[in-house]
Amino acid sequence: MNNKNTLIGFILIAAILFGWMYFMTPSKEQIAEQQRIQDSIRRVRMEEMALDSLRALEQAQQTAALAQLNDSAAIAVMDSATLAQQKADVLRDKYGVFAGSTQGTEQTFTIENKLQRLTFSNKGGFLKQVELKDYKTYDSLPLISFDPETALFDLAFFANNRIVNTSQFYFQPFINGQPFAGGDMTVGENDSIVLTMRLATDDANKHLDFIYTIRDDNYMLDFTMVTAGMKDLLGANANYMTIDWAVDLMKQEKSTDRFAGETVYYRALSDNDVDHLNENKDSDQTVTNKLKWISFKQRFFCNVIVAKDGFENAHMASQTRQSNNPRYFKTMSANIEVPMNVNAETNVIPMQLYFGPNHFKTLRSYGLGLQDQINLGSFFLIRWINYGVIKVFNWLQPLGEKWNYGIVILILTILIKTLLFPLAFKSYKSSAITRVLKPEMEAINAKYPKEEDAMKKQQAVMNLQRQAGASPASGCLPALLQFPILIAIFRFFPASIELRQQPFLWADDLSTYDSIIEFPKFLGMDHLSLFTLLMTITTLIYTWVNNKQMDYSSNPQMKPMKWMMYLMPIMFFAIFNNYSSGLSYYYMLVNIITFIQMFIFRKMINEDKVRATIEENKKKPQKKSNFMKRLEEAQKQQAKMQQQQRKR
Repeated sequence: MNNKNTLIGFILIAAILFGWMYFMTPSKEQIAEQQRIQDSIRRVRMEEMALDSLRALEQAQQTAALAQLNDSAAIAVMDSATLAQQKADVLRDKYGVFAGSTQGTEQTFTIENKLQRLTFSNKGGFLKQVELKDYKTYDSLPLISFDPETALFDLAFFANNRIVNTSQFYFQPFINGQPFAGGDMTVGENDSIVLTMRLATDDANKHLDFIYTIRDDNYMLDFTMVTAGMKDLLGANANYMTIDWAVDLMKQEKSTDRFAGETVYYRALSDNDVDHLNENKDSDQTVTNKLKWISFKQRFFCNVIVAKDGFENAHMASQTRQSNNPRYFKTMSANIEVPMNVNAETNVIPMQLYFGPNHFKTLRSYGLGLQDQINLGSFFLIRWINYGVIKVFNWLQPLGEKWNYGIVILILTILIKTLLFPLAFKSYKSSAITRVLKPEMEAINAKYPKEEDAMKKQQAVMNLQRQAGASPASGCLPALLQFPILIAIFRFFPASIELRQQPFLWADDLSTYDSIIEFPKFLGMDHLSLFTLLMTITTLIYTWVNNKQMDYSSNPQMKPMKWMMYLMPIMFFAIFNNYSSGLSYYYMLVNIITFIQMFIFRKMINEDKVRATIEENKKKPQKKSNFMKRLEEAQKQQAKMQQQQRKR
């Protein structure tokens, strides 16, 4: 019976997969929507190309003018005052009222709280570098969110019929409203610092401010852009400003996880949907709907920009390029439009910036859906299971901080196996009934040896199972119900930043592989992970024990399945060898606890008593369910059809 149970299990799994594929196939309306988005992308790109051409022409004209001024012959006949005046005129012509802010020397200064070390630059008025103080890279270096040498944050807008790019200008810093001469600062306990970076014009009442609020114990910064007194400067039709943000992310982990979703994530303003670009290859996308936030996400860390009133027409990209930085990982960028009111004397555009860990509880605390970046499984049932696992894991976290996270995983495994104990018991009991029925099953096989008697043999087997009080699905259904938990845990451990750089036994980091031997790359592997090896060995032992209880002789077609059951753990070894050692450790514990449960079940289930119960059930009248009646009727009809075909 176990053979049929296994077959039924595979059929159910296949049905689920085909059903999933069917329901995930896009409808005609979805295909039309995708085409509409592609058309929008083409229009946006054509507009960008036209704008770039205008910028290039303007740049060429201004460069030629500056070159003429710097010509040695011209300088020879001009006095210094005339030359300075003409240069000022060129700058005035190019930058308008912002010309004075083009002159200066780049200076940086640091503001530090409990969690971050934030380095700002007066050139461009934005963050030059972010260091997360509580974390290190896999090789114990300071964890820097992005490459400071290539990071770009540029706010572009029209003023006096010119395109203004803030990355070209020098800003004036103010701390809590007072001019700031520079230096490093630390946020006090339960306090905050308000940093204003001001792009000045030749009129003191007209300026652009970047206002940052840094709190003492928070990864989130308030970031507000203010245009003050600039109503007459802004273009009449320029009802938006454009943010161009791009960073080169750096490698922080020893190993990668192909399911980690290391790409650009974003959330729509109108609903709770969180989407992302393709994480397995270079990709870009334009979204015309309003967005709440955009995130440049790595496995355990992310850089997020949040718009309280929403972004518009966001073009996002994730790509890998050539870099001179040996720690370079990936380039992520976003070009986004920020709405503003050109008729208002002052525009206040509230935003936020997050530079921190992908810690579920921390991200969820902001109420923005940022935690949905963490890949806990795309199927809703898998995600909900992991939400429960996270609650238990957070409850056990103090033990990890006090003792070790290996102990936490052990306790978590025991709790999960205890929860699944009734299902495991039901499955084992079904196997015990199958073993007791083995003589009767062999007698039925001997009675109906011919292929044309297959329907009669199947009907006899089903009658026997009904008399014994066994259900065909009683063996595979409990195992199938445990399958979602198996998949959920597969996503939980690799995504858990709590395990990052947490040692246990010989493993120095439970979030990555525990290499005990390294060798030249062979068959895609260059090391041996001990926890993965132990997981594979215990799985093979479990398979051997389980196969001993199964009767493959009664169904020769199932014999290849026996060897496949041995092959699968070896295949999984090649996959898990590069995965989180915490995950392999968990599956190893599952196998060990399963062995203990099997020993307990054998003590609980006396096969002699099972046989006696079966004999008692045989004496009782068996009421057929409607399903069984329909099934038997279908079998009879099929048998008649086979007889008619043989007569022909």
